[in-house]
Amino acid sequence: MNEATNEVVMENEGLWRHVLSEVELSVSHASFNTWFQHTHIYSKTEGIIVVSVPNSFAKEWLESKFNKFILKSLRGASPDIKDVQFIISPAGSAIPFKFKKKKEEREVVPQDSQFEFQGADKDTNLNHKYTFDDFVVGSSNELAHAAAVSITKNIGTVYNPLFIYGGVGLGKTHLLQAIGNEVLKLHKGKLVKYVSSEKFTSELVAAIQNREMEKFKEEYRKHDVLIIDDVQFLAGKDKTQEEFFHTFNALYEKNKQIILSSDRPPKAIPTLEDRLRSRFEGGMIADIGYPDYEMRLAILKNKVVKKEASLQDEVLEYISHNFQKNIRELEGALNKVIIQMKISKNPLILDDVKRILSPSLATPKKAANIKQIIQSVAGFYGINEKQLIIKTRKQEVVRPRQVIMYLLREEFKFSYPSIGSKIGGRDHTTVMHACEKIGGLLKNDESFAEEIGMIKKLIYSV
Repeated sequence: MNEATNEVVMENEGLWRHVLSEVELSVSHASFNTWFQHTHIYSKTEGIIVVSVPNSFAKEWLESKFNKFILKSLRGASPDIKDVQFIISPAGSAIPFKFKKKKEEREVVPQDSQFEFQGADKDTNLNHKYTFDDFVVGSSNELAHAAAVSITKNIGTVYNPLFIYGGVGLGKTHLLQAIGNEVLKLHKGKLVKYVSSEKFTSELVAAIQNREMEKFKEEYRKHDVLIIDDVQFLAGKDKTQEEFFHTFNALYEKNKQIILSSDRPPKAIPTLEDRLRSRFEGGMIADIGYPDYEMRLAILKNKVVKKEASLQDEVLEYISHNFQKNIRELEGALNKVIIQMKISKNPLILDDVKRILSPSLATPKKAANIKQIIQSVAGFYGINEKQLIIKTRKQEVVRPRQVIMYLLREEFKFSYPSIGSKIGGRDHTTVMHACEKIGGLLKNDESFAEEIGMIKKLIYSV
């Protein structure tokens, strides 16, 4: 490849990185993994951008759903662009650009996805670049980090199982990967396996279909350290829970280390069998919360060094102040700034950064409605929506119904009689009691407060 061609490829790669950084902040990560992996700019001729995609499904989806968004993003970086077109991975294309998502930012994608363990070791499923050295420790994650470091030195004898929970994009998967990599470094010959609960389920289904259950059991029970990510997705899958229960017991009895992660604590996972919940709660439970300002700034400075970029302190401070939701959002904003700096080939001042990030900051909070609140509460607790409206005193329904009443009062400021009429025609005193009950629990029960926080995220999620 001559120098001129290489320069064009690099320019196209930078341009496409700019687009992907904006897309990643605007769509769910399952959608991002499904539709934008293995895409790149194939050519740029007379203002026409041709984007290469891996299959016809991706081509159809991007043309119908993301065409305007991609074109707007391209024009934001290069105003001379007139149109964007899509073709299925042609032979002899330019160097393909594969947007490598960070492992700690991975979310569960469809079971047959080819992207789930991209870049990982084929035996352990671990990505070796995720270590404790790269994990920024702060008040929001120090307990989880300390427990993680401890078990690498005392496999199976302390904190077994270790259950780490927290919201999306806070670094749970990074920490789990770091544990696995540290064990391999400290204990030569130890067998480690990292897998998502969805992958565990898909492999179980395949084993049943192919009559290879014994092989499946041997594979999962031979390891010294078994790491299962996103165990909340085991909920509602009876056969998977049964087999995982037996796998858990087999490993535990042999003092093998079990490490689990979830987006919520064990008792808040709906339709999880009591015997599994009991096992999960039998070891160490540690949460990862939202990073504070100092921690966000430390993360940014760490990322800047690794990306070999140069940004003024006031720029990093601005990003830290304005992107507080999670580490994924924080790094997405940083990537957007760095990419734009590389495209412009000039240093950026604070006003430039404010302009670049203003579309992300200007996105208003999605408006909620009554239906979304009911759906989110029902989904979180694994209850049919109709059960929350009809008059029943079943304990598993009473609390979620009270949560709905409380949220309607808090989010919409409805009167007590109005809330009662919307929830099955109940008396206003019933609603008052429900709101007082939930309000009291929020003040005195930290784990319940986390539940309500998670439900609110569901309500306002895109």
